[in-house]
Amino acid sequence: MIAQLSGLWPDSLAGTLAVQSVHRRSCRRCSPSASITVARQSTSSSSIQIVGGGLYGDELSKLSSTSESVSEEFDWIDLEADLYHWTKTLRPVQWYPGHIAKTEKELKNQLKLMDVVIEVRDARIPMSTSHPQMDSWLGNRKRIIVLNREDMISTADRNTWASYYARQGTKVVFSNGQLGMGTMKLSRLAKSLAGGVNEKRKAKGLLPRPVRAGIVGYPNVGKSSVINRLLKRRMCPAAPRPGVTRALKWVRFGTDLELLDSPGIIPMRINDQSAAIKLAICDDIGERSYDVSEVAAILIQMLSRLPTVGNKALHDRYKIDTDGRVGKIFVQKLALQLFNGDSHQAAFRILSDFRKGRFGWVALERPPKYEC
Repeated sequence: MIAQLSGLWPDSLAGTLAVQSVHRRSCRRCSPSASITVARQSTSSSSIQIVGGGLYGDELSKLSSTSESVSEEFDWIDLEADLYHWTKTLRPVQWYPGHIAKTEKELKNQLKLMDVVIEVRDARIPMSTSHPQMDSWLGNRKRIIVLNREDMISTADRNTWASYYARQGTKVVFSNGQLGMGTMKLSRLAKSLAGGVNEKRKAKGLLPRPVRAGIVGYPNVGKSSVINRLLKRRMCPAAPRPGVTRALKWVRFGTDLELLDSPGIIPMRINDQSAAIKLAICDDIGERSYDVSEVAAILIQMLSRLPTVGNKALHDRYKIDTDGRVGKIFVQKLALQLFNGDSHQAAFRILSDFRKGRFGWVALERPPKYEC
C-alpha cells in the first residue's frame, strides 16, 4: 500500500515509509524482527536518560511483557499507510486559536535568549507532537526532549524510543508530570548542558547567572505539569485539556535555573492528517477541531490492529463483535447498546476509555526504521 506521508513527518521520512510499506511485502523472507523496531541495543548510553519504573501493577507488567514478545511481528509501517488512507475521506482536523499566533511570535524572540530548550512531547505519539518548524527555530541551540506520560506506554514502547533517540545522540528524559517522575533528572541535565554559559561569563569577568531553559511543545502534552513538579508547587496553571496556558511566564527554580513556561504551539495548518487524528485521540488538540465520532472510529480500527489490544479486548470491554475494519459501525452499535443511539456519547466513551488506559497502556507510534 503506497502512501505519501507528509506534514509533521519529515518529507524524506514520509517517502521512506511509503516505500517501506511495499518493500516489506517483498522482504518477508527476512527475519520476523525486521518488521518492527525493537530495542536490542543497550539503553545505558550517556546520551540518554531513562526515568521511571515501578508505576505498573501486575496486570500492566504482564501486558508489557506480552507487548515485547508480539510486537516484533507487527507491521507499524503498514498501520501508518492504512491510517493515511483512512483519514483521506474525513473532514480535515485543524485547530489554531488566536493566542497561538501571538505566542509563536513572542516565543521565537525568547528562544534567542535560551541556553537550553526543553521540548515536551506526548510519549504515546512522539513524532506527531514534534513541531515541524522546531529544528529551524532552535538552530544549534541545545535541546532536551521530554517524553511525558511515560506511565501511559508499555515498557517495550519506552525501550524502543530510548534506543531510537540514543542512536541519534539526542538527549531524552522520560517523565510523568503528574507524579513528578523524571523531573529532577531533567533539572540536572538542563544545568549540565548549559554549564558552559557561566564559564564563558567568568572568562569575560562577568558574574554567573541562572541557566535559562525554555519549555515548549504542543498543547496539553504536560509542559506546565512538568514545571510545577520541578518547583514542587503550583506556579503554572495546568489542566487535562488543550489551551489552558495562554501567555509566556518566567519562573525561577532555585538560584541557578530559570524556566519559561509557554502556551502550546501547533502549526497553523496541519498537513499530516494521520498525525492530526492521533493528536485528537490523545487529547492534544482542541475538541472543536474534530468530529468525535470519526476519530473514535479510526481509534477502533487502530486498536483492533495492535497486537496488545486487538478485537478480543474490544469485545471484552464492550461486548460487541467486530472485525476492526469499519470503526464507524462499531461506534453505532455501542451507541444503540448504551446511549440510546447517541453516537457522540458512544464515541466520547471510546476515546475516554483509551485515554484512561482501559485497553492497557500502549503507544500509537513507533520510531521509523530503515531496514534491509
